[in-house]
Amino acid sequence: MTQDANALGKVAVLMGGSSAERKISLMSGTGVLAALLSQGVDAQAFDPAERELFELKRDGFARCFIALHGRHGEDGSVQGALELLGLPYTGSGVLASAIAMDKVMTKRVWIAEGLPTPRYVRLAPESRTRERVRAVPDDIGLPLIVKPPREGSSIGITKVAGYSDMQAAVDLAAQYDPDVLCEEFIDGIEVTCPVLGAGAGALALPVVRIDAPEGAYDYENKYFTDVVKYQCPSGLPAAEEREIQRIVVQAYRTLGCRGWGRADLMIRASDRKPFLLEMNTSPGMTTHSLVPMSAKAAGISYEALCVRILQGAALDAAPAKA
Repeated sequence: MTQDANALGKVAVLMGGSSAERKISLMSGTGVLAALLSQGVDAQAFDPAERELFELKRDGFARCFIALHGRHGEDGSVQGALELLGLPYTGSGVLASAIAMDKVMTKRVWIAEGLPTPRYVRLAPESRTRERVRAVPDDIGLPLIVKPPREGSSIGITKVAGYSDMQAAVDLAAQYDPDVLCEEFIDGIEVTCPVLGAGAGALALPVVRIDAPEGAYDYENKYFTDVVKYQCPSGLPAAEEREIQRIVVQAYRTLGCRGWGRADLMIRASDRKPFLLEMNTSPGMTTHSLVPMSAKAAGISYEALCVRILQGAALDAAPAKA
């Protein structure tokens, strides 16, 4: 074991969990664990769905790499538990994780800061009458996107083309979340941009362009097929890429994110204006994942990326390390 790896102590790679994204989390965590072990880190898998979190302290873990996705892993819940245990962890703290997990709250913060994001309507359970649901396109136009605001990996998402499709789309999203987010559809190019670090030291990595067949960037195509094509370098004009990176770093800092994250955006075809869709505070680390792809384009290997993220593990109560 190298001196640097030894200094990291015993590391728990949190993976699996109880969210709808459990399967993807296990894929991410398996990759992270192998990468850390290859670099001499004393790392072990830890599934919070199968073990109690207090065992982390009892078993002598010094820090945690969070490879959990979705609820109870990316929403501030496990971050809060680790704060109480005094165990430094990767990624954003309690508040930033909770806000970023909720796409409606994220939009409210970004709009308040003057950042571009698609127009939206939030449908709370008490406001989802058939008349209100059918009237949503009057507010934000057609087509539009309907999705659960606190899920990821394109779970429960529908692109709605007409008034008659609204109810089924809302019913599907409501299976995953009490609230439903209806969002203006931006016709254009889908891109994503990772960020590493914290505060003034936050740095955007290269932009990844996503070319999905007829826009079908869904759960299956994200993780289990090769029909989606990714371009990194993105092929965007240099000035456009720099502007996207600038907006993404601002969006990341505005939410109070640290450690690492990845913003998803659309570039509107009509005027090339970028729109922020969401911020992922515990992005995927599978073989199909986009942060490792972007890092590789910046000259950072998967293994080096995992170690770098781990080295940034921190607590909210202590100064975040850039």
